[in-house]
Amino acid sequence: MSKVAKKTASKPAARTKSVKKPPAAKAVRARTPNPRERQRFTLHGNALSGPSYTVALMLALCRHPYSYIHVNLREGQHKQPDYLVKNRYGQVPALRDGHAFVVQSAAILAYLADELGKFGARQPLESQRIREWLFWQWDKLATPLYRLRARNRGIRQFGEETRLMYDTEARAALAVLEQELGKNDWIAGKRPTIADIGVYGVIRYAQEAHIDLAPYPRLLAWKQRVEELPGFAPPEELLPLESRLI
Repeated sequence: MSKVAKKTASKPAARTKSVKKPPAAKAVRARTPNPRERQRFTLHGNALSGPSYTVALMLALCRHPYSYIHVNLREGQHKQPDYLVKNRYGQVPALRDGHAFVVQSAAILAYLADELGKFGARQPLESQRIREWLFWQWDKLATPLYRLRARNRGIRQFGEETRLMYDTEARAALAVLEQELGKNDWIAGKRPTIADIGVYGVIRYAQEAHIDLAPYPRLLAWKQRVEELPGFAPPEELLPLESRLI
């Protein structure tokens, strides 16, 4: 046997070191809202209400939890004294924040943008543009489109001449949006704001108003961009037919 072989044979076998396994990784849990967040907002609305959906969509896009109280409009709950304390106008939506109530959907959007720091303005000129679009939306877009929708659902009644008038006004407003969206991807600038959320809350119901959006390709592309925002959900997911408390 060679010297090398002898040395190899006489050398004790190397001990295998035991490798300590790292402790099992703890499961990463999604952040849960703290008690103050869970109890902060309560939305009083109705499942068929476009303005109620607008506020619910804002809260969803902000990823902020909220309780929901269904207000039965058919039974006139919105005209009862206990509700008029929440909303002096006898309308939906009404948003409770702590002990205060905020009403009118456009005003609620502005309030939430300030409180949550999302989808609001970053400088005065942008703030002014957002306000202009929110006022314009209710004056020129929401009024004719919502009334056409209400007629088709049997909630309002008016003749063909009035229907044609509202249809013409709605399409004129859509043409304004189509032109504006040729300048930027978003209504009030280069990023989504409450102007987009407010307008989307009306456009969402165009089909129920028997308004075809096909002639407005830029508007359709913008609508798709809104629906791709994180947290987006359709009305049927955000506005149940019964109250939902968290």
